[in-house]
Amino acid sequence: MKYDLPKELRVEGDGPVRIVVFDRAEERNAVNASLHRALAQVWRQLAADRTARAVVLTGAGRAFCAGGDLDWITSFLDDPVAREESLREGAEIIDEVLRFPLPVIAAVNGPAVGLGASVAVLSDIVLISDTAYLADPHVSVGLVAGDGGAAFWPLLTPILRSREYLYTGDRIDAATAVEIGLASRTIEPDELLPEAIRLAHRLAEQPQAAIRGTKSVLAMHLAQALGAAVRAGFAAEAVTMRSEEHRERLLALRSKETRIR
Repeated sequence: MKYDLPKELRVEGDGPVRIVVFDRAEERNAVNASLHRALAQVWRQLAADRTARAVVLTGAGRAFCAGGDLDWITSFLDDPVAREESLREGAEIIDEVLRFPLPVIAAVNGPAVGLGASVAVLSDIVLISDTAYLADPHVSVGLVAGDGGAAFWPLLTPILRSREYLYTGDRIDAATAVEIGLASRTIEPDELLPEAIRLAHRLAEQPQAAIRGTKSVLAMHLAQALGAAVRAGFAAEAVTMRSEEHRERLLALRSKETRIR
């Protein structure tokens, strides 16, 4: 099947396994407008691929996904139409991942930040390189952690741990991510993608009606628990996107990153 996606997100085939790759390696796979739109569209295309049986999600280069591209996010400060579109697409991404019928294995090969962390931990199985980390720094830039963290981290890990990491934006190293339930197991970097693909093939060989039905039942728990929380999260995030504190924090962060480059 031919996928209709921009260059920032590519789909490779390995028999019945589809490998979905964030492909902005030089930008640490930070999400720009094109990649964000592709993340909202790819799941239905994968579901329509009749020969696909399992999916591996990973990043090109040394990062999984470093969150939102700062140039793109900064454009929202003075463009309310783009801001609202990003929120609508963000909600669509979460909804599409939850509805997706095939098993998804996240191969977290490097930093998974913000939306990257959200998409990773919504996967069915999260294999994480022992040199990688998760982080949700929304609060640190004056935003409510509305695109996933505040809504569903407490379903996976003790709420006290969720609060600490969401309030501070601190990095969660691979071993800690496994310990608190945000990842399944750690893997050595060189073995991460091969192990994810091997596991995906095992899942692809399972009876399909049984595995899809099991995933559907499991997804009901998440959907029921997340419905109101996700809607409230995006609404609260929208309010903070218009705040002066967010503007100041974001511009300071962008300026700092520009100097580092």
